[in-house]
Amino acid sequence: MLKLHQPPTDSGFVQNPYPFYEQARENGPIHYWDDYGMPAAFSYATVSMLLKDRRLGREVPPDLATEPAPHTKPFYAIEAHSMLELEPPRHTRLRGLVMRAFTSRRIQSLGPEIEVLCKELCETFPSEPFDLLEHYATKVPVIIIARMLGVPETMCDQLLKWSNAMVAMYQASRSHQTELDAATASQDFYNFMRDYIEERRETPGDDLLTELIAAEEDGDRLTTDEMISTCILLLNAGHEATVHTIGNSVKTLLETKTDLGCLTEDRIQSAVEELIRFDPPLHMFTRYAYEEVEVGNHTLKPGDQIALLLGAANRDPNMWEDPNTFNPNRVIKTNMAFGAGRHFCIGAPLARLEMQIALPALFERHPGLSLVEPPEYANVYHFHCLKKLMVKT
Repeated sequence: MLKLHQPPTDSGFVQNPYPFYEQARENGPIHYWDDYGMPAAFSYATVSMLLKDRRLGREVPPDLATEPAPHTKPFYAIEAHSMLELEPPRHTRLRGLVMRAFTSRRIQSLGPEIEVLCKELCETFPSEPFDLLEHYATKVPVIIIARMLGVPETMCDQLLKWSNAMVAMYQASRSHQTELDAATASQDFYNFMRDYIEERRETPGDDLLTELIAAEEDGDRLTTDEMISTCILLLNAGHEATVHTIGNSVKTLLETKTDLGCLTEDRIQSAVEELIRFDPPLHMFTRYAYEEVEVGNHTLKPGDQIALLLGAANRDPNMWEDPNTFNPNRVIKTNMAFGAGRHFCIGAPLARLEMQIALPALFERHPGLSLVEPPEYANVYHFHCLKKLMVKT
């Protein structure tokens, strides 16, 4: 197996990882990424296959499980009940209960509310150059997910701080300070959600949190710890990806000088799918092998970990013609931005809906929106997102 060396914190890679993906893929679908100490899959077919293969999963095999460092325990105590990190039967149970509350009907009903919010935010932009991430891309998803859960909107800034600290644990640039900050944020987030859930038990509301409390299947309900972890997951994942998808998408539209006719009602779905494919915010997910798995000329042994490069899969020329070109008219049946298989992103329908409303609302109100400085990606791989997006109207 070809051994690749590419530090994920290297500045050139951070700003544009796609040449590395392309070169790797040209030499085969799977290689050993030395910097991560594991094989990595780069082709669409291989990434898709492994995401759907039930012989692999997110949960650490029991014989490889270790006690987390004492200073990280609050973070991993929440992760221990997160459906993102679990496999059946616990994952099946948790996802089933959550889906009883997080229904497609509930998500679609948010459309008018999202549109009103986007239009209101577009009226608040400063007259001088400003960061669109701060004033728009961040606000839309965090306010909507807070409303869905019934959490006070006055908490949004604090929720963002906690979420950013926790999500930093997945970054290649993670440090001891990152771990301390994540542990503190996890404990504070846990305490807040515990108290708020108890309040909702006493005083139910018309919100997702109340429905999660009531969700039941064959007499089974979510425990308090499962509820807390689920709410934190929905808050973190429910805004993190959308923030950066909006940011990356606006950057793409402005840099490519794309005709904004692609954002009309009859074309917006195709444009959003292409934006998500072209520059997704999450580039890598890992899986453990639970039994022997043949992948091309490589054999994964039980306990082996493999990196699945979602960002590379979305630029595979065997899947799309001229994949490095943004084409809002491209017909896309599927892409890897939200994963696949049993861990397919539960928030994908909400993220798509927010994108389909937020982008047209932004450019309808501010058709002259333009960049005032070259956008720069943050050193947060395996996420691929901007530090800021300075624009003027």
